[in-house]
Amino acid sequence: MRRTMAACSTLLLAALTAACATSGQTQTQQADQNQNAPVTLSFWSTGGDDETATFQKAADLYKQKHPNVTVKVQTLSWSDAYAKLLAAATSRNGPDIISGGMTWTIQFGARGAMVDLRKHGADSLKSQALPAQWESAVSPDGSVYGVPLDMSTLALYYRTDLLEQAKVEPPKTWEELTAAIGKLKAAGIKKPYGQDWGNLDWIGYFNYLYQAGGSFYTPDCKPSLNTPQAEQALKYWVDLYREHGAPTATVEGADALDTGTAMVVAGNWIAKGLDVNKPKLKGKWAMTTIPAGPAGPTTFIGGRAIGVTSFSKYVQTATDFVTFMYTDEAITAIADEARKRNISYIPPRPDKIVNGSVFTPEQAQVFETAIKTGKAAPGCPGWDESAPDVTKQLQSAILGKADIKTALAEAAKVMERNAG
Repeated sequence: MRRTMAACSTLLLAALTAACATSGQTQTQQADQNQNAPVTLSFWSTGGDDETATFQKAADLYKQKHPNVTVKVQTLSWSDAYAKLLAAATSRNGPDIISGGMTWTIQFGARGAMVDLRKHGADSLKSQALPAQWESAVSPDGSVYGVPLDMSTLALYYRTDLLEQAKVEPPKTWEELTAAIGKLKAAGIKKPYGQDWGNLDWIGYFNYLYQAGGSFYTPDCKPSLNTPQAEQALKYWVDLYREHGAPTATVEGADALDTGTAMVVAGNWIAKGLDVNKPKLKGKWAMTTIPAGPAGPTTFIGGRAIGVTSFSKYVQTATDFVTFMYTDEAITAIADEARKRNISYIPPRPDKIVNGSVFTPEQAQVFETAIKTGKAAPGCPGWDESAPDVTKQLQSAILGKADIKTALAEAAKVMERNAG
């Protein structure tokens, strides 16, 4: 299932600021957890029903070890999850555990709706998580309002038959990518290249920005788009559309390959289902890491964070369940169910990407390689508010409505305005 870093509107976040800043000051009375009385935890999981079922397997396993604790996992769709979590935070009436976009728990935690898990020992998970993803989930002040629950990333999927027809090798660098597009066109391939996840979006630019040696923010969370690296990245990205014909209309990765696109950048979630959902492609496609820029092969790392709400009556038990999700047995239970449901699950522990993976060994190796040099979304204040407008400024350059320097300057102004 397609996974997105959902963008929250300024209106929603303004409401959250007003409502949760005050509600977070009230301490929820904790239930007596020293008894063996039954405890039921509600876990709102952003994603699809199949993904919910995989996490429920881990919850059922947890109950086997803690017979008095029942964890009920409920699906929230990406389209309305943030609004529902906002309502819960405002009313201080909702789930014990939530999962959503990597930076969501930071935004909710800053407004009093999440528990700082350091107080309950969950920061011990840091040594097991991917450093870049952990950094994205942790608040700039060090508060751990959520920890990574899983990972998602990108790969370059390609049609082996079409590349062979054009005598093209899978590109490994920016220069090789544009050269390959030219050769494919010359060979009569009408759709040489496309982008799925991140097409015309800040996530798409993210890869080029970091591959050029740039970043959205400085280490102390100041906007960092007024650099030669940011300009170089945006120029290359814009040129893919305006000079090399990358389509501005987004086509889902599997559909793009099936309808004759030779190369497409797409998320890990299509890898498991391609042969099943597009049987005519079987034996005609492969995948590799996305082409590297002048500063290296950085790839965007997405995924979800999981945390405990401040209005839960069972904070310690809920935190213990969050910690349990990092154990070998929980990850194995999730992966086994994901394999049955053809879900492209990547666990939050890098050491588990290949060992016991839901992917073929070749696919797992691609994702492991990508994640080693990956970077996650900024965890800086105001990023979630800024992301939609930053995307609009980047699009203005692609669509020829603004020059590169102006687009980046306007994007930086948005980020600075929302930083607070």
